[in-house]
Amino acid sequence: MQKYLPDAFLFAAILTFIVFIAATIMTKQSPFQIAMHWGNGVWSLLAFSMQMVMVLVTGHTLATAPFFKRILDKLSNLPKSPIQAIIYVTFVSGVACILNWGFGLVIGAIYAKEIAKKIKGVDYRLLIASAYSGFLLWHGGISGSIPLTLASGNLSKATAGALDKGISTSQTLFSSYNLIILFALLFTLPLLNAAMHPKNKEDVFQVDPALLEDDVQPVTFDKAEMTPADKIENSPVVNIFLVTAIVAHKTPKNLLLAFGNACKGAAGIILQFPFYAGIMGMMVGQNSDGASLAGIISQSFISSSTALSFPSLTFLSAGIVNFFVPSGGGQWAVQAPIMMPASVELGVSTARTGMAIAWGDAWTNMIQPFWALPALGIAKLGAKDIMGYGVIITIYSGIVIMLGLTFL
Repeated sequence: MQKYLPDAFLFAAILTFIVFIAATIMTKQSPFQIAMHWGNGVWSLLAFSMQMVMVLVTGHTLATAPFFKRILDKLSNLPKSPIQAIIYVTFVSGVACILNWGFGLVIGAIYAKEIAKKIKGVDYRLLIASAYSGFLLWHGGISGSIPLTLASGNLSKATAGALDKGISTSQTLFSSYNLIILFALLFTLPLLNAAMHPKNKEDVFQVDPALLEDDVQPVTFDKAEMTPADKIENSPVVNIFLVTAIVAHKTPKNLLLAFGNACKGAAGIILQFPFYAGIMGMMVGQNSDGASLAGIISQSFISSSTALSFPSLTFLSAGIVNFFVPSGGGQWAVQAPIMMPASVELGVSTARTGMAIAWGDAWTNMIQPFWALPALGIAKLGAKDIMGYGVIITIYSGIVIMLGLTFL
C-alpha cells in the first residue's frame, strides 16, 4: 500500500474514471449522459460534507479543551506497552463507534495520538489504523442508519413494496446474530491488530511526539495589561449561553484558536466529498429502462442466490457497492428496492437482509478512504499509511460477518 496506493484525492479521481467507463458500458448510456449523472450528483453530499466537517472540527476542538485533555491524558496512561496500546485504542474506538459513529470516528484518532506521545516503540500507522478499525462496528451499533431506517416505518416506496411497516430493532440491532457478530469483532479485532505490530524495532514506524502537539496553546494575559478588547475576548461570561465545546475552552479567544487548528484537518473532506458525490451520481444514474450500474451489480448477486446464501451474497454486493457509494443512506437507496423484494421472494428474513446491507456498507469502509479522512486529518497521515492494515481487517471481518449472517 505504501508503494502503490495513491493519495486519497487521486484515489477518488481514479474511481471516478473507473465508474464513468463501467457505467457507460454496463448501462449502455452515452458518455454525455453519464457526465450529466456526475454533475447531478456532485453537490448531493454538500450538506453531509458540512456535517462531517463539523463532526471533525467540533470533536477535535472539544477534545483539546483542558478538561477533556485531562481525561484523555489519564486514559492514555492505561497501556504500558506497544501491544497494549494497540489493544486499548481498538477497543475504545469500537465501543465509541457502537454508541455513536461520529463520536467514535474522532475520539479514536485523538486517543491514539495521546498514546503515541507516551508509549515508545508503538507503530504509529498501525495505531491510527486500529483507531479507524472501530468504525467497522458502527452499523451494528445503536447509531446504525440502515437498521434505524428499518425501524422508522414508511418503507413501501424505498423497498419497492416489499415492506409496508417498520422492523423493530429487536430483530436487527438487538437480534442474537447481530450481537454475536458485534461482540465477536469487538473482542477479537484488538487481538488481530496487536498481532500485526512489527516484531523488529527497525520495522516500527514511530513519530516524533513533538509533531503530535497542538499547534496552538490557550492564551493568557496579565489582567493589568489587558485592553478592553482583550477582556471581552477572554471573558468566560460571553460563552455562558453556548454549547459544551465553547464552554470547555472558557474564552472565545481560546475557542477560535482551537477551532482554527482543528479546521486544518478538514481539507480532505472539503475537497474530496464532492467527487464521491459525483461517483454516487454515476453509480445510481438510470438509463431509459431504469437500470443503473449499482443496480446491475446488486442484481448479479441475486441471480445465483439461494435462501441459505442470500444474506452472505447481499452482504458481499453491499460491500462492493459501498466501495463506490460510501454512504449508508445512498447504499440503502440503491439496494433496498432490489434486495428487499428478492428476500421476500426467497423466503429470507427481511430484517436479516437489511442487516446484511448494513454490515456490507460498514465492511469495505476499511479499504475506502472516504470515512478515514477525518481520522487521517487528526492523525496527520495519508490513506496509504493505514490501508494495508485495513486489507487484513477487511478479510478477517468479512469471514466473521458472513458466517454470522449465514449460520446464526
